[in-house]
Amino acid sequence: MFQKKDVIYSETIGVCIVEDIVKLADNRKDTYSYYLLRSAFDKTKKAYIPVENHTVKLRTLISREEAQALKNSEKFDQFSQTIKDEAHYVLQNQAGK
Repeated sequence: MFQKKDVIYSETIGVCIVEDIVKLADNRKDTYSYYLLRSAFDKTKKAYIPVENHTVKLRTLISREEAQALKNSEKFDQFSQTIKDEAHYVLQNQAGK
């Protein structure tokens, strides 16, 4: 389970910050916990993803070494923009990790 302020990768919006974990109710008044994710690059983009049983892939960010290897790869230009953004984010914000 991710915590508030964690920086993670979402397959839908890329690098994002877990802004909050909120409870939302459905039509039957059952409540469920959701991650409120906000894009690290576009603050207008946000997503609500269920904490449990979500279908969107969420994961921790790649390591600095993985980011450097991606950036140095001959195929870097062929990766999706969200993957390229993740590599740039890690290299800029995780110096020395």
